[in-house]
Amino acid sequence: MPPEKSGLYYPNKFARLAIVALEDVMGKNGLNTLLNLSKLPELIDNYPPDTLDKAFDFADFTSLNIALEDMFGPRGGRGLALRAGRQIFSGGLSSFGALAGVTDVAFKVLPLNAKLKVGVPAMANIFREFSDQVSNVHDEGSDKIIYTMETCALCWNRKSDKAVCYMGQGLLQEGLQ
Repeated sequence: MPPEKSGLYYPNKFARLAIVALEDVMGKNGLNTLLNLSKLPELIDNYPPDTLDKAFDFADFTSLNIALEDMFGPRGGRGLALRAGRQIFSGGLSSFGALAGVTDVAFKVLPLNAKLKVGVPAMANIFREFSDQVSNVHDEGSDKIIYTMETCALCWNRKSDKAVCYMGQGLLQEGLQ
């Protein structure tokens, strides 16, 4: 039985980037197993279209993350989610709107605190503008930024006593590298 839908959505393009990234890090057979375990077999060889239509439910994205952890255990799932997050950024999100240019040499040579002040708000704006994810950035001084996702597709309606949004962490890591 598929998970209960949240009514909150990522654009198809974001979901497609994530599924392609998972295929890159797990292989085709691994991805197909993950999609079956996620109760999303309709996505096997039928990825979401490359559009900005908000149509990929947060609950389905969360199912992918839970299945990743179920398949590979907490540590293995974490490692694969981090790798997939990095791949999502380099595989397409880096050229997206306000993030265009963050892969340029000029951005890469900036000190980390300058990258944080530019890159994190740009990433939050992309998610805020194109999805139902509510992202906030609070500048806490010269070397501290707090990035929160109030509605998160990675852990929608999930209860955990530890961090589980590793795909988002990987995306941030790659974007600020």
